Amino acid sequence: MTKQIFFSFIFTISIIINGNAQTDKKSDLYKTIISKDSLLFNLGFNKCDISQFENLLSEKFEFFHDIDGISDRKKFLKDLRNGLCGNPSNYQARRELLPESTEIFALHDKNNNGKIYAAIQTGVHQFFEKQKDQAEKFGSSARFTHFWTLENGEWKLSKSFSYEHIQKQLETDNNPIFDNDEAIEKWLRENKVPTVGIGIIESGKLKQIKVFGEITKGVSAPYNTIFNVASLTKPVTAIVALKLVSSGKWDLDEPLYKYWTDPDIINDSRNKKLTTRLILSHQTGFPNWRWMNDDKKLNFQFDPGTKYQYSGEGLEYLRKALEKKFKKSLQQLASELIFEPLKMYDTRYVWDKNVDISRLVIGYDKNGKSYETLKNKIPNAADDLLTTIEDYGKFLVSVINSDGLSEQVFTDMASPQVASKNGKHFGLGFEIYNFEDGNTALSHGGADNGVQTIAFIFPKTKQGLLIFTNVDDGYKIYEKLLTHYLGDYGNKIIEIETK
Repeated sequence: MTKQIFFSFIFTISIIINGNAQTDKKSDLYKTIISKDSLLFNLGFNKCDISQFENLLSEKFEFFHDIDGISDRKKFLKDLRNGLCGNPSNYQARRELLPESTEIFALHDKNNNGKIYAAIQTGVHQFFEKQKDQAEKFGSSARFTHFWTLENGEWKLSKSFSYEHIQKQLETDNNPIFDNDEAIEKWLRENKVPTVGIGIIESGKLKQIKVFGEITKGVSAPYNTIFNVASLTKPVTAIVALKLVSSGKWDLDEPLYKYWTDPDIINDSRNKKLTTRLILSHQTGFPNWRWMNDDKKLNFQFDPGTKYQYSGEGLEYLRKALEKKFKKSLQQLASELIFEPLKMYDTRYVWDKNVDISRLVIGYDKNGKSYETLKNKIPNAADDLLTTIEDYGKFLVSVINSDGLSEQVFTDMASPQVASKNGKHFGLGFEIYNFEDGNTALSHGGADNGVQTIAFIFPKTKQGLLIFTNVDDGYKIYEKLLTHYLGDYGNKIIEIETK
């Protein structure tokens, strides 16, 4: 009878799914269900926080397992308390969702103005086990179907189906490669880092996304947490320009005065020397920001093209030239060239109604005091991009794979344009690390109030690492993460940066 009920329901679900389109990943429903999934498993299951299950399971909840049979809510919670969470100090289990396997389908009630009353979530997840003082090992993979219903305005899990269990780690693009979640959590507590997001790129693909910590006090940060990434904005702006160059619509070496001249330097003939190449390699001669000058005006501190000096003003200068030329905002250009093609639904330069504030982290100083959230209405080409680990990981993967970039443009981007510091060079939009074995890393970081972020990509080996934190001194955890995930390259990067 158990099998009949199980397969009858799965068959019914398949009919519903086949007749309905999958919910768009940028929709509120998709984000809500994924957030609930994160609370249920990342916090509830992985940390044995039974309260998450109590809050999210419907009173009518039923669990169907293809091996262990059927459980109602009472039996399920009892088994969880006495089994998996009975002695968590001796045994731990961890569930990993394979994000690309997840599909969500909305169920509408035509008799109630077509309102959504339920959602079906399907996907694949994998389980890892750890005995006390032993290394974590793979347990099993399984498919699942979750039936979520709206009860008094709250989403509740009313039915859960777990089936097709196999004792084999699936070969997918999202296999877990982290092996030290416990250590990362420890680093957070020791270093007082509220939230950290980590992305790993291997073989030119985003292999893993991990977000640790709390988005607000007592609320676990979901995997799709939104971060302000500060100057990691600059590489995105650079790629907007480089894609336009690759398509023949923009010229790296054309003087920008043809499109834009800042009023502060209109009487300085050196403005005619400014080009996109000089801006993306930080050779403009500008200060980082004009407000750092006593008179708060933009000026040349040396002749353009003669040496390196990091400048956010340069990227903003480029933005204004691009917007004048194409009569579109930088947000529009980036959406057309990067965000929409890569399905970066949570990435934007400006604050708008689509920002899901329930997933947005707050920045903190080192004493735990929060900063006010910035809400830019005009794009800043150099700062304050809002994004997620998944979205920015997609962007870096596209750069590694030279998507939309001509061979010559990619070569220029990854080649030294000017010496920067500590033996490094700047290319176009990225700083370059050279290693003794001939490999190179393209890198950029970001630092603002309550923001410390960094990213590395290796075009030759198609690997990469990105780290987002939301505290002034979040850089304190960089060293261990770099050595853990980048090995000898990580050690070399640290050596270069601590000269």
